Amino acid sequence: MLGSTHGTLTTDFRARVEACGESPRTAVHSSAAPSADDAVAVDVSGRPLHADVPDLDRFFRPESVAVIGASDAEGRPNTGITRQLIAWAERVGARIHPVHPTRPTVFGLTCHASVADLPEQVDLAVLLVADPLPVIEELAETKVKFAVAFASGFAETGDAGAAAQARLGAAVRRSGLRLLGPNTNLNAFEEFRDDLDGPAIALITQSGHQGRPVYTLQELGIRLSHWAPTGNEADLETADFISYFAEQPEVGAIACYVEGLKDGRSFLLAADRAARNGVPVVAVKVGRTETGARMAASHTGKLTGADTVVDAAMRQFGVIRVDGLDELQDTAALLARARKPQADGVVVYSISGGTGAHFSDLATEAGLTLPTLSEAKQQELHQWIPEYLNVANPVDNGGHPVGDWRGRKIIDAILADPSVGVLICPITGPFPPMSDKLAQDLVDAAEASDKLVCVIWGSPVGTEDAYRTTLLGSSRVATFRTFGNCITAVRAYLGHHRFTAGYRSPFEDAPRTPSPSYRKAQALMRPGQQLSEHAAKQLLRAYGIRVPREQLVTSAAAAVRAAGLVGYPVVMKASGPQLGHKTELGLVKIGLTSASQIRDAYRELTDIARYENVPLDGILVCQMVERGVEMVVGVTQDDLFGPTVTVGLGGVLVEVLHDAAVRVPPFGEDQARAMLTELRGHALLEGVRGAPPADVDALVEVVLRIQRMALELGDELSELDINPLMVLPRGQGAVALDALAICR
Repeated sequence: MLGSTHGTLTTDFRARVEACGESPRTAVHSSAAPSADDAVAVDVSGRPLHADVPDLDRFFRPESVAVIGASDAEGRPNTGITRQLIAWAERVGARIHPVHPTRPTVFGLTCHASVADLPEQVDLAVLLVADPLPVIEELAETKVKFAVAFASGFAETGDAGAAAQARLGAAVRRSGLRLLGPNTNLNAFEEFRDDLDGPAIALITQSGHQGRPVYTLQELGIRLSHWAPTGNEADLETADFISYFAEQPEVGAIACYVEGLKDGRSFLLAADRAARNGVPVVAVKVGRTETGARMAASHTGKLTGADTVVDAAMRQFGVIRVDGLDELQDTAALLARARKPQADGVVVYSISGGTGAHFSDLATEAGLTLPTLSEAKQQELHQWIPEYLNVANPVDNGGHPVGDWRGRKIIDAILADPSVGVLICPITGPFPPMSDKLAQDLVDAAEASDKLVCVIWGSPVGTEDAYRTTLLGSSRVATFRTFGNCITAVRAYLGHHRFTAGYRSPFEDAPRTPSPSYRKAQALMRPGQQLSEHAAKQLLRAYGIRVPREQLVTSAAAAVRAAGLVGYPVVMKASGPQLGHKTELGLVKIGLTSASQIRDAYRELTDIARYENVPLDGILVCQMVERGVEMVVGVTQDDLFGPTVTVGLGGVLVEVLHDAAVRVPPFGEDQARAMLTELRGHALLEGVRGAPPADVDALVEVVLRIQRMALELGDELSELDINPLMVLPRGQGAVALDALAICR
């Protein structure tokens, strides 16, 4: 006996089980945020700096398991589940304890009437009941470590279900146990092959069927170690499993199918842990389109998030985002098994010039580096390949050399080149005996080399011995069925190792305490209000961001005096807390060069404001800055990730081209510079049509200062927009010509 609450549970449990016909999939459930851990290090905004890694050893390999709602009655939904759990427990060496209020035995095992009657403390409780909430409350008395809830009808069903899931999540937090689900399935208890060697793929899915293609990789000889079907994530979430898998020595790559992220910060901390450990994370994240986002929300009841932010955040922390399940399986398989690259160079080797040229075009366009082989290397290859064939890269052997001893010599010579890290051989179709000999030579060469050898087997049949036995039988050759998947996987492989080689966690340098700038800025904030341009620029000044010389005036005479101090020519603009786009209202006058123009402009600006019923705090008389590249830098709040920083082409181009890059703080100078290189209009900063190069260093400095502002004012600043930020010629800095700020 583990407690004295047996009578209450027996009555309630019997009623629940009998009322639902033992089916666990007819209830409602909800979602909850993880509990805060006051002991962990936090940044200046109070957010954690390190991922909390749950100890999931006893979840995946428990010593004892309780199956609550167990059944062996034919035709009952729980019977098949119970049978599978018993088989799984036997495989992992766990003692299993069926629990049912009316059954003395289940499949020959002693059945207990309630949780309180269990003969020992269990590591894992599997809940085959329609409403898991009362059972969770009872489990709290037994100190069980983990529970799994299969029941559906929670946050994926709407507001009522979300409220039920919130209650479930709160009960889980009070209980001290960790819960997988609700709305999950049996994938965690699948049978994994134990006869496969090498690094494994750990799989995380929010929709179980979407993980099937990765699971079946075992049939191709690729090891799978874990499967976490997270369901609605009322407690345990994708981030928890990423953090855990990143610490497991057998895991070579983590493959994820994500419909919605529960908490953006937790996800990034988990991705950061994986990056620091060098463990690649490959993810399909649905919700790129409005339709996809709606479907994802209806299925898991979570925010999908602005996809541009999700995409940028994943890239920032090294998560490899792919589009399809076929890409997920091929990319994860390659990253799990391939050794660290010796070089970035890719050589394409084929028996057909057309095939090599086609693949090379696609690979180059995708960003892979195809180096031209040296003259010495080309001469070496021409020992075995006719002189009239191209061997510079791609290498065309003309076909015949692969049928004899020359084939292996060619492959070994290519792999020996220090500029080559990857050899890719597209075999568009079986052509025995030539293709069989080529496949065997590629396998033998790969086994003798520390470089990556990839083969695309283009036959739609896939039953050929060269494919099924020779290629798939090799743990060193990465075999693909399509050009596209090969290119995606190789690009991810090289990119991952470049990323992790120089990776430093941005959380290490995140500010822990507020800066003097923050204290100055706080005095300027007006909760729930938009600041005037003048006040917004004061906010920028507080963080050391340069603004034009300017004065705020309230009379025409003062405007004339201000123009003399600022220096002609000047710009005059209306300034008020309700003004957004001033140009459209005619509230900006540029290029003013005389006192009479100043007086006329003052009258016109105030008349327009009066007519439009726009309150002003004055008229700004500003220094006119003409020569430079107009950029936009800003801060917005994302539902998942909190404050985000955006940089892009400014002025009218920001609304026409939508050319912008996004990052989630914290990030360092390397990421700030990477944002600029992502812009389609990056060439403008380098100088075009005779224009001098822009002061990129100054622009980067502004981005980093805005990031600091975003971190420190995260709970107080809803939106910030500097447009335009005029980036002057190199060495001359950058000036914020206009700014909009909205306080939370």
